[in-house]
Amino acid sequence: MSDGTTPAHDAGPEPRPSARHRGRRSRLRLAIAAAAVSALSLAGLNVMSGTGDAATTAAGGAAAPAAAVAPNAVPAAPTGFTTTWSDDFTGASGTGVNTGSWLYDTGPGSNFGTGEIETMTNSTSNVYQDGSGHLVLKALHSGTDPNTGWTSGRIETQAATFGAPAGGVVMMQSSIQQPNLTTANGAGYWPAFWMLGSTLRSGVSWPGSGEVDILEDINGRSSVFGTLHCGTNPGGPCNESTGIGSGERACSGCQTGYHTYAVQIDRSVSPEQIRWYLDGTNYFTVNANQVDATTWANAVDHPFFIIYDLAIGGGFPAAFGGGPNAATISGGQMNVDYVAVYNKAPGGSTTPPAGTNLALGKTATASSTESTSFPASAAVDGNTGTRWSSAFSDPQWLQVDLGATHTISSVNLNWEAAYGKSFSIQTSANGTTWTTIYSTTTGTGGNQTLNVSGSGRYIRVNGTARGTAYGYSLWEFGVYGT
Repeated sequence: MSDGTTPAHDAGPEPRPSARHRGRRSRLRLAIAAAAVSALSLAGLNVMSGTGDAATTAAGGAAAPAAAVAPNAVPAAPTGFTTTWSDDFTGASGTGVNTGSWLYDTGPGSNFGTGEIETMTNSTSNVYQDGSGHLVLKALHSGTDPNTGWTSGRIETQAATFGAPAGGVVMMQSSIQQPNLTTANGAGYWPAFWMLGSTLRSGVSWPGSGEVDILEDINGRSSVFGTLHCGTNPGGPCNESTGIGSGERACSGCQTGYHTYAVQIDRSVSPEQIRWYLDGTNYFTVNANQVDATTWANAVDHPFFIIYDLAIGGGFPAAFGGGPNAATISGGQMNVDYVAVYNKAPGGSTTPPAGTNLALGKTATASSTESTSFPASAAVDGNTGTRWSSAFSDPQWLQVDLGATHTISSVNLNWEAAYGKSFSIQTSANGTTWTTIYSTTTGTGGNQTLNVSGSGRYIRVNGTARGTAYGYSLWEFGVYGT
């Protein structure tokens, strides 16, 4: 999502955001060349309707009003998937976001490298929960000049860990109502739901680190764009700074009601794919063989962090007629019902063993933790929303005292995106002398159930090679037997 300028990143590598202070992210946005724009007219666009309507043209102004959908709970994971993380924004009216999960990306739009003109703030005038289960990003204008005086909001997840391990699938999905505006009063508005590659936070430059734009619309056009950015800028295998995109897809009622926008990164198929969905309908797909293997791996085969923002002005709106202008209204808002990340493990194995989890609630210790937010105890608390995460080095271990000697028949490792590639499962009678009952050098992460045979009071997972640049991270470490 670049306007063709060079993004101004923070200098030097940055740690994983949940570990330390986070610096400002540069804004990376899609630009459509003027020549390409001339070939696009609303009369020629396919309409994607969440109600299954046949394709029609979008000529003649804004889409007909549609009834807004009431707030919903986060949907259950689709068949074969588990819910990795979610937020349904149930905070009190007028409160900001949970800063344990989100960080505000503040500052003038000129810092983001896209030509946008707003100033992003952490004020609850611009970013707030409405008390009815929604996140609201609101753009506000003061003064008489439409090209100055705008404030708005942009947030991104603290975690940069949402991805698919080799052989697995990840899906990011959100229910969103775009700003309830039209082309008559919405010029310059630019809502977006997107994600950037985790490696951007450790110094890999854009667009090589990867960007997946799940939803963009501009100027109140009641449409959606989906795009992959990768390779080098300008040009390169991904045609930057335009990227590999769906083009404009009109969406009936996207301004007046909630629709679901999702993307799946599928590493279980060959070639690997990224698929874009509007209200459950796959409308665009990019295959790994559309670019060279290195470009794809660098851009896609790693975790991501998620971003919401509501920009004003910039290269993308300018490519479709410009804005803001004197008719652009203040107070347009993007409403978010929920966001969820779902994972399907390699081979589809997501069900832990039947029986009693011997490790549940027991004393757990570890070689290290990424921070106090990710203690060893989180891997045995039965809560798949909390996790243990180690320092970013090898080797690392997580150990559980089962309280008595048990015969162990299986273990369940529910990995976060930061998984172990080489690790062993070991048991001990005294916590000092260890016996290996399982080992691998080709771990793929996901939700793994391993059949083992051994006994001991103590059990540990001992990692010797990480699968990502981060540490080892487990949502849950389950132990089963008698």
